[in-house]
Amino acid sequence: MTCALLCYFVTRGVILAPERFRVGLVQMSCGPEPEANLEKAIDRVADAAGRGAQVICLPELFQTQYFCQREDASLFDLAEPIPGPTSAKLGEIAKKHSIVLVASLFEKRAPGVYHNTAAVFDTDGALRGLYRKMHIPDDPLYYEKYYFTPGDLGFRAHNTSFGRVGTLVCWDQWYPEGARLTALQGASILFYPTAIGWHPAEKADFGTAQHDAWRTIQRAHGIANGVYVGVVNRVGFETGNIRGKSASGDGLEFWGGSFLCDPFGTVLAEASHDKEEILIGDVDLRKLEEIRRNWPFLRDRRIDSYAPITSRMLD
Repeated sequence: MTCALLCYFVTRGVILAPERFRVGLVQMSCGPEPEANLEKAIDRVADAAGRGAQVICLPELFQTQYFCQREDASLFDLAEPIPGPTSAKLGEIAKKHSIVLVASLFEKRAPGVYHNTAAVFDTDGALRGLYRKMHIPDDPLYYEKYYFTPGDLGFRAHNTSFGRVGTLVCWDQWYPEGARLTALQGASILFYPTAIGWHPAEKADFGTAQHDAWRTIQRAHGIANGVYVGVVNRVGFETGNIRGKSASGDGLEFWGGSFLCDPFGTVLAEASHDKEEILIGDVDLRKLEEIRRNWPFLRDRRIDSYAPITSRMLD
């Protein structure tokens, strides 16, 4: 594949992209200083690019410790508009390394309106698209409904130099509807930037089952839709410390476990629970084609029978 063919272009609406590209997943810990986390992420992106990664994804809200462990109005000051200073810097990094970069940002859309947003930057540094997290959790130490307005852009696959990539965010990973609707738009891979961990008091009794369910549901999205799935979690114990101020709870142990799986759910690369790591793996569109031919789930869908799925419950 020549460099010219690796470049993104559109001719009469047809995207020409390589049949194979390399993915980098950056599993990292996050400290109390946002500026230091951003620089750390930039260094990890450069490392992944140096190892041949062409499409790189960072964890959810990587610029800070997970601040949703408490409800604090002053933390809205962490948010930025998109485009804004951080997105401009990330675009420069994408251009510098000729990569596609998926970055999860705390977006300030308007006074009082904030989103948990995945931004996609292309090899020329351009902001290729946004995805605003659709499913917003509200659980002990995960008080996201306080901070984030639910997304209103729908589920999206983004055109990039390496074809169409899908972006969802964390809690979205439990919902097959989001994965399906993104895959139907032609995404070859679904990225899930994530911040998920164990409550210390629950880990001994439920930790193994919780992690297994999380891993299983996302592998299932790959199988059901015939796509690759890249899941990028943070790692380490956090108390939501932002510039010296922490939440009052017991903290969260983020379980890492980032992984890349193929369109039949086979795990190609997987990180540990307790270390910073960069995972590298290949997306081969020829394999996607082969698996879909032999397991034609998309062909056999009964789209004439699914209308009730838009109901909350069926009585």
